[in-house]
Amino acid sequence: MAYYSGFVAAVPEDNKQKYLEHAKRAWPHFEKRGATRSVETWGEDVQPGKQTDFLRATQAEPGENVVFSWIEWPDRETADRAWQEMMSDKDMEADIGELPFDGKRLFWGGFAPVFAAGTDRGAGYYQGFLVPVPRQSADAYVAMAKEAHDGSFAPNGCLGTFENWGADVPRGKLTDMYRAVAAEDGEDVAFSWTSWPDRETCDAAAEKMMQEMEGQPMPEMPFDGKRMIWGGFTPIFDSDRA
Repeated sequence: MAYYSGFVAAVPEDNKQKYLEHAKRAWPHFEKRGATRSVETWGEDVQPGKQTDFLRATQAEPGENVVFSWIEWPDRETADRAWQEMMSDKDMEADIGELPFDGKRLFWGGFAPVFAAGTDRGAGYYQGFLVPVPRQSADAYVAMAKEAHDGSFAPNGCLGTFENWGADVPRGKLTDMYRAVAAEDGEDVAFSWTSWPDRETCDAAAEKMMQEMEGQPMPEMPFDGKRMIWGGFTPIFDSDRA
């Protein structure tokens, strides 16, 4: 079963090319340890929120943007073994070089898929999400994701929906997935994305869905939507296309 290492970080806008080069140097080290894909996406539509958002989650400073990224593994065992090896790999450290961003504000976690439909291969645009979900609502969350994809996203041009549940999400000193969504006791974090051909298709779908919901009562959700984080991202590195 697939497994994902998910990352969110704030990167200076001026370091975009350096970040891309860093991702390209890092990928062979992941690949030789069993990773099947690496995707790096750059914030294109990342807005401030009332309670939570990607900007405050990463403590982004003026002139910084947000990256939303993941590494795909065949299973958790492969991922855990790879990370353990890389922690002590001095050759990798020398090859990759200095981080082009503040690593102390990067946060990450390991995630197991709970729902996947369609594809995220060849996408030109992604919407990335972090969601605090009560553990007892896991089944309801998956059911909601399926209904949303089949009934709203796919008919409006969405290529795929990928929902992943926190399996190994560490606490950090400055930032972490839990703080990002102000998670409460008994809540886990979902790290998820929808894939689109381009931003125009995504924005048009959002506008159409808003129009369809106008005047309708808000559906009950199995999580606190006010603490969900989302943003629009453009891929800058995809190992499938490298």
